[in-house]
Amino acid sequence: MNHSAGSADPRLVDAVRTRLAEDGSQPTPAHVAAAVRAEGGVLGDAEVLALSSALRAELAGAGPLEPLLRDPEITDILVNRPEEVWVDAGDGLRRVGVRFSDEAAVRRLAQRLAGAAGRRLDDAAPYVDARLPDGIRLHAVLPPVASEGTCVSLRMPRRRAFTLAELVAAGTVPAAGAHLLRALVTARVAFLVTGGTGSGKTTLLSAMLSLVDPGERVILAEDSAELRPAHEHVVRLETRPPNVEGAGGVTLHQLVRQALRMRPDRLVVGEVRGAEVVDLLAALNTGHEGGCGTLHANTALDVPARLEALAGAAGLHREALHSQLAAAHGVVVHLVRDRASRLRRVAEVCILRPGENALVTAVPAVTFGSDGRLVHGDGAAELADRLAGRSTADREAILGGEAPVELGPAGGGTPPAAGRG
Repeated sequence: MNHSAGSADPRLVDAVRTRLAEDGSQPTPAHVAAAVRAEGGVLGDAEVLALSSALRAELAGAGPLEPLLRDPEITDILVNRPEEVWVDAGDGLRRVGVRFSDEAAVRRLAQRLAGAAGRRLDDAAPYVDARLPDGIRLHAVLPPVASEGTCVSLRMPRRRAFTLAELVAAGTVPAAGAHLLRALVTARVAFLVTGGTGSGKTTLLSAMLSLVDPGERVILAEDSAELRPAHEHVVRLETRPPNVEGAGGVTLHQLVRQALRMRPDRLVVGEVRGAEVVDLLAALNTGHEGGCGTLHANTALDVPARLEALAGAAGLHREALHSQLAAAHGVVVHLVRDRASRLRRVAEVCILRPGENALVTAVPAVTFGSDGRLVHGDGAAELADRLAGRSTADREAILGGEAPVELGPAGGGTPPAAGRG
């Protein structure tokens, strides 16, 4: 009796898989056919080819997830249980019909991917966070830590940087606000791109870094290489986890310190999340203008408190943190994700201003209205002063927000419906 790969007797498939593993054979059609015959099974040529392809994906690839990995629109793949797989293609999470045969298949995939990244995943080390050789970010958790079964999260690497014009076309940035974002980069103002998870922080930061003068040296320090600015002179530094003996790890804090010795014109921290905030602030106050990064924050007003918490954990006192924040004259570009339309968009630009108690607060300078117009806030005049190097006419255009800015055609491809955070 013939079987297709999808309907083949699971016991035969398991037996073929085990035989190939014991022999050390690759799942080629010839080896699969020989293993099927050895197990007493009968499959036609088409079924053997289909089974060979499925086993090759399982033994050397991503198994049932292979078609999803080849989809250029998908940015995230989440496996919660063998029968529950979700993806995000820029329009929010949606469940897909992909299924694994059982929990053991999900566990095997997680362990194989961890091994490809040079990491260990077993009962003694039940979770892993690593980057695969092709740039995919892997996170996996095994039972009993994941009580309902092995969980796997995959984040695809960004294929290319989107231009500011494309983000305008997608609705992420209003045309009237694009000139302001360009001016922040040109004026070498220190800034943080903030927002919640999946709000598009990395996408926007990559687009803004693409506007940096080609003659400047941009050094990126990241946990995972996600920033993809279209720039001629970029040096990428990436953290490294410790090996199985717990040695050899390189932290983001260490990377930032090394980057400062590499003659950066622009020091960029992919995501500020720990002790590196101390070195970044020190750099911004010692002549390294135009430094930037991303930060998780629910609102722009939460940014000082988030930085305070990170700096405090790194041993920097509250007063010292606020003093350095004030001296850096930083700006916050905050993104939100509209739950109704699922659109990620820039919501406001704030300045970091010290108050009477010497504590820095985020003061709205320009709010990006849903109709595309810019609404001035209490910090608008101060933001204009920080762009003082620009001409008076340019400053008025940047902060006036009355006329849309001509940015030229998009750089090719379909504008992203939503960026990643």
